[in-house]
This record gives sequence, C-alpha cells and structure tokens, in this order.
Amino acid sequence: MQFSGVFTAIITPFKNGNIDEDAFRALIDWEIEEGVSGLVPCGTTGESATLSHDEHKRVIEICVDQVKGRVKVLAGSGSNNTIEAINLTRFAQEAGADGALLITPYYNKPTQEGLYHHYATVARAVDIPLVAYNVPGRTGCNMLPATIARLAHEFPNFVGVKEATGNMVQCSELIAACPEDFCVLSGDDFTAFPLWALGGCGVISVTSNIAPRAMSDLWKAFEQGDFQKARTLHHQLFPLHQAMFMVSNPIPVKTALALMGKVEEEMRLPLFPLSAADRAKLVSAMQDAGLLAR
Repeated sequence: MQFSGVFTAIITPFKNGNIDEDAFRALIDWEIEEGVSGLVPCGTTGESATLSHDEHKRVIEICVDQVKGRVKVLAGSGSNNTIEAINLTRFAQEAGADGALLITPYYNKPTQEGLYHHYATVARAVDIPLVAYNVPGRTGCNMLPATIARLAHEFPNFVGVKEATGNMVQCSELIAACPEDFCVLSGDDFTAFPLWALGGCGVISVTSNIAPRAMSDLWKAFEQGDFQKARTLHHQLFPLHQAMFMVSNPIPVKTALALMGKVEEEMRLPLFPLSAADRAKLVSAMQDAGLLAR
C-alpha cells in the first residue's frame, strides 16, 4: 500500500501572526526522529481553513523541503470548490508531495454523484496519488462505501481514504468493497486500532503531534502481530486522545505543543485559547502520559 503507518496531521506553528518556519522545521525533524511514517501538512489540524493560498502553498513547500524524502508527505489540498482543489493539488504535485489529501466538499452538501464527479475530475487532472478525507462531523456530508469503491476501481491514482466517521459497520463495508491494495486510514485516533483490525492500513493522527513515538509503537506492535501490546498501548493512549478533543481540534494539541516548548501558543480566530479549567485538564492528562513533569 502506498500510505501505511502513522501519519501526523501536523500543526502549522504561528509567531506574531505569521508561519513560524523555524519551529515548523524543528517539529518536522522531531516527528521523523520519533518514528512516524509520514506527515500531513495543511489539514484541519494545520488550520488550513485560515491559511491564505500563498501560506497554504508555503507550508507544503517547507514540509517537503524539510522532510527530504525521509518519510512520505501527504499534502492537504482539498476544497469545496473543485477547480480550487485541482489547483492546490497540482501545486502539491509540483512541490514534490508523495500524495494529496482531499476533504469531501464542505458546506455544499453534494450528492453521492456529485462527490463521485468531484474526485473523478481531480483524478483526471493530476497524476499524484489521491486520498479522500471523509469526515461528516465537519463537512455535513458522508461519502458512502459504494462511491469510494467506484472511484477506487476506476482511477488508479485514487488510492485511499482517511475514514473519520467512527462507524465500524461502514468501515467494514468500505474495506470489503475496495481493491485489496486500497489504503483505508483511520481519521480518528480513538478508532485507529479497531479499524486496523478490520483491515485498515494506518492512521492520520492528531495525538502523534505530541506523542509520535507512542503512536508509532502502537502501529508497529499491531503490524508485527503483537495484538496484546497494541491493545495495551491503545488503552494507555486513550485518555490522551480524549484530551486532544476536549474542544475543537487543533486548540488542545497546539496548546500541548506550546506547553512542551515546541511552538508558540498561537492560533488564528475563530479558534480561541483554552479556558483555565480545560487547560488544567490538559496539563493533567499530559502529566499522566509522561509528557510534562508534575
């Protein structure tokens, strides 16, 4: 499979309102040193919704340049505008990304036929491998297994999906309907281990921003058939997953990285810093996980 293992949905560090390139490059190096399989710049966790197009492109450029082929880069290039998605995906290809992650069109609420033609149009326009991102909780539409399977069977460069419905029945139907080498990546840290048991090939993770080694160890244990170790790690990481989603992502994870001294505690409106009570809960969860001293 083209994309397997732990892919970090990496944050975009800001400093004084601008991209903090130095912090971003250092964070990329740390993630790779800690064992992740790949990085996903310009996703939801990277605050893509508040990046200008120039910033979006710059984040992808920095990521590809800093990675230098050590792991795979799956660049976020989706949009609810098909023409815009094509343009961003072409840029990702030209920048040297290994693949492009395209969220289902949000707000428009397309039909299944509309979703099919959106991805088919992008697939015809580019050569880069494409991974769809199905997250109904954020987009208002659910890309069904039959639609994904149709694209997977028709377009060789439509190679995977980031599946974030949390619905294991739908995931089972999806994996059964798609080609054997089609990548089904968990889009939710909570359901990564269960999805792998069904035949999933990895995870695009928020938690691996702050615990890349632990998430990578979870995947390695599963891949090596040590299901008891994988199960134990899954349960150990679960409270940290919960902390990462106590309010809208990426507020908690960005705050956590700031507490670890890796980035400035800066995000863009309409995202807003944690309340004192939630911050205390986050600190406690990080201390329990050994990420902060007591």
